[in-house]
Amino acid sequence: MNYAIREVTVPAAAAAKAGKKLLDLNIGDPNKWDFETPEYFKATLRAAVDETDNGYGDSQGNLDLREAIVQREYEKHGIHITPEDVYVTAGVSECINIMMGTLIEPGDEVLVPGPGYPSYAQYINFYEGRTVAYRQIEDEDWRPDTDMIRKRITNRTKAMVVINPNNPTGAIYDEKAIREIGDISAEYDIPLISDEIYDKIVMEGDYFSASQLPDDVPRVIFNGFSKVNLMPGWRMGYCYFMDKYGLMDEVREGMMKQFRARICANVPCQAAAKASLQGPQDYIVDLNRKLRERSEFTYKRLNEIPGISTNRVKGAFYMFPHIDLKGTPWKTDKDFVLDLIAEEGVVLVHGSGFGEFGESHFRTITLPQMSVLEEAYDKLERFLARRVA
Repeated sequence: MNYAIREVTVPAAAAAKAGKKLLDLNIGDPNKWDFETPEYFKATLRAAVDETDNGYGDSQGNLDLREAIVQREYEKHGIHITPEDVYVTAGVSECINIMMGTLIEPGDEVLVPGPGYPSYAQYINFYEGRTVAYRQIEDEDWRPDTDMIRKRITNRTKAMVVINPNNPTGAIYDEKAIREIGDISAEYDIPLISDEIYDKIVMEGDYFSASQLPDDVPRVIFNGFSKVNLMPGWRMGYCYFMDKYGLMDEVREGMMKQFRARICANVPCQAAAKASLQGPQDYIVDLNRKLRERSEFTYKRLNEIPGISTNRVKGAFYMFPHIDLKGTPWKTDKDFVLDLIAEEGVVLVHGSGFGEFGESHFRTITLPQMSVLEEAYDKLERFLARRVA
């Protein structure tokens, strides 16, 4: 599987070269729109460059940042972990890479949500593993199909992945679904990997973290600073283990060897990441307010367009509409996306790029200002009317 989110930048560049104005609705980067990294994060980074020795840091992550993460996770979810459970990484992407590199032998399987964030499939395949998708049920607000999870477990299953809030669907799994997945993990002694990088971007309802599951569920939580903390280019992430009975001890040891081999995460940025956890959090209120307004507009506007239907967003900043391709010139959702880019400059991501169960969909973002969203979807509607008439 290619990384579809950035794959579409190639035809987009060609469209721009041909004179098209691009409306980039493909990448989940808040800082490309009207969301600013808080000034006190930036001030801390500037000071850190001047005040630290700018030498190497701890391979596991500097202790003061890990202590701040421990405190923040307690404040969010009421959970008790220690700094020794926490590993600081260059974004969640490095967490995924090192975890899969440690966990997988050729032929091993990992259960992932379908549709799902493509980096998981990329790294699983890179290490010669096999991605096994479980369905998210669109008609039930993209609820994970726990019956399918159970049916797709084999003796080669090494882990189950949950992405909650979800990329690309914008769903939030309720407590019942997370507990059901946790029960399966405990029953089969299969580690649960829970990607929770959007955990403070919640449009409606309550958020239940996999960290709140019982002790018999072996799990590792992925999180980072790119989305909620508005510092995607600084490449800061972390993971922490909750594995009371030591099922993942060898995995932790193997991951730590890789962390030592890559030396350390960016040291000055760790100081800024720590500040982002401990300073004022009011910017998150404004972030969610804007996203709530823009996601509601996107939901209403897309459902007005013939041939397109979509669910409401509950978390994160993505939407995953369905497009009815019957009677259209396009055989696949990718054909549709590529034509839209070439003719209108509206850059979406084809749903099939998110793996099994993503076909006949596309992913868009709810980050841009309302005027940009309105222009993009007006162009989309005219494009469909012209090509499908």
